Amino acid sequence: MTTNPEDPRSQEQVPGDAEQPAEGAENQEQASAEQPLTPEDVLGAEQTEEARQADQGQGSAGDDLARERLEDLRRLQAEFVNYKNRTARERDQLRDHVIGDVVASLVPVLDDIDAGRQAGEITDGPFARISDKLEESLQRNGLQRVGTVGEAFDPNVHEAVLQQPAEGVEPDHVSLVLRSGFRVGGRVVRAAQVAVARGD
Repeated sequence: MTTNPEDPRSQEQVPGDAEQPAEGAENQEQASAEQPLTPEDVLGAEQTEEARQADQGQGSAGDDLARERLEDLRRLQAEFVNYKNRTARERDQLRDHVIGDVVASLVPVLDDIDAGRQAGEITDGPFARISDKLEESLQRNGLQRVGTVGEAFDPNVHEAVLQQPAEGVEPDHVSLVLRSGFRVGGRVVRAAQVAVARGD
């Protein structure tokens, strides 16, 4: 059958001939739309100018945030160091206070030991060794005797009972110890009773 180009019926499309390629293209677009993107597709995509500008803005904001966090960290570190030092001081003060209370309860015992030594009753034997060990243990825990002849008089640790001239002792210095005093750290458990040399 011959077709006449001028015949309008010859220009009609045969059903299925022209529509077939259109349907194939539509199916291909649906298949590509349903197929998920891979990480390589995302990483390989070219970045737009708007995205670059947004990244630069976030970078400056991130630097400010990093500096702020660093300052917070330094402030917390300083507060921790201050807390640590304060805790150490309080622990030492509490330790001195507890030892001071123990020493205060043992002061009469220490006075009896001193009196026994001066009388010559505690020179040797088990009681002398026990006395020495007791004093050594207290000294290891911070006990210090206060009041020796020749010390400069200090009203914070000495209790002046009398004042008298004394040869070989400078004025306003301890010339005689009547009763020993005790100190633990910065705490005076008992002041020493002393006589003070007077300058004539």
